[in-house]
Amino acid sequence: MVRRTSLSGYSVVVQLEGKVIVVTGGGHGIGRALCVRFAQERPRALVVADIDGAAAEATARATGGLAKRVDVSREQDLRELVSETEERYGTVDLLCSNAGVLAMGGVELPDEEWRRVMDVNFQAHLWAARAAIPGMIERGGGYLLQTVSAAGMLTQIGSAPYAVSKHAALALAEWISMTHGADGIGVSCLCPQGVRTRMLLGEDGEQESFLREGSVSAEEVAEAAAVGLAEERFLILPHPEVAEYEQRRATDRDRWLQGMRKLRARVEDSGANPS
Repeated sequence: MVRRTSLSGYSVVVQLEGKVIVVTGGGHGIGRALCVRFAQERPRALVVADIDGAAAEATARATGGLAKRVDVSREQDLRELVSETEERYGTVDLLCSNAGVLAMGGVELPDEEWRRVMDVNFQAHLWAARAAIPGMIERGGGYLLQTVSAAGMLTQIGSAPYAVSKHAALALAEWISMTHGADGIGVSCLCPQGVRTRMLLGEDGEQESFLREGSVSAEEVAEAAAVGLAEERFLILPHPEVAEYEQRRATDRDRWLQGMRKLRARVEDSGANPS
């Protein structure tokens, strides 16, 4: 199947037809939107993994996929997810490590909160890659899509664990790409800024956030992901301005930090949620 898209004003060919795709955090938000978008490409199999088993089932019913209840903060769950998919379908062609959590606060947060965020936002990427890469190499290749967030390129006002975990996830993806590119392993990092999901807007959708203005829908993020995968882009930026912010950060870190301190002060003065 060939699908054309006009995102960013150009057309590409999305090549997911006949592939075996696994998406973690597939029950809600970006993960559900990825499943819905990828299902349009008629994959051979779509495995929807989420700690919320009912949400995984709902996404699977909507997409013709297979639901799995998976806690990505447990390495054994991810090992079983990959091995059971390989046993059932013979391969994992695209593994989307998408699940994520947020904890507001800084260095004062207790270690258990840091571990919770690091396990989901970083260790889960490591454990999934550890489980999937050997089989991908043996079969001649595969692809990893990591939902990292713009916080991995920049930072996250109000949440040190989120910022640190996302930076770690990006660094890991860079290392995998550099080290295993010659093995046929492709890697893309999906790095949106504000996305209209529960994490940004809260359970009732009424939570104010400084990222709400200029935010995009989960469906727009999923479309950007489909385009970025087709082009095998390492950085997939649903908010293109993030690339400019990263350039400013890299060329004059002191000035960037000064600007971020001012932005943090404005956010606090406004009373908006900094997530």
